[in-house]
Amino acid sequence: MTAANQQPSANPPSSLDFFSIPQSFLLQIGTASMVLLLITGKTTVRALEAIGEASEELFRGDRLPILDFPDDNETEQT
Repeated sequence: MTAANQQPSANPPSSLDFFSIPQSFLLQIGTASMVLLLITGKTTVRALEAIGEASEELFRGDRLPILDFPDDNETEQT
């Protein structure tokens, strides 16, 4: 128990300036960063899907060159 006539000790102020920032400002920064993260994630997924579809088109059969195969009659004659 502390005595009524005892004065509180004078503690030096903390050097942490983090607590002097208003909580509403910290909430705004956190919200903006989360929204930016979500938008970046969706954009990355769309870009990867587009790259995947483009690579499928590259290996599609109708895009490949037509190769000249010799007929069976020509191979039997030689």
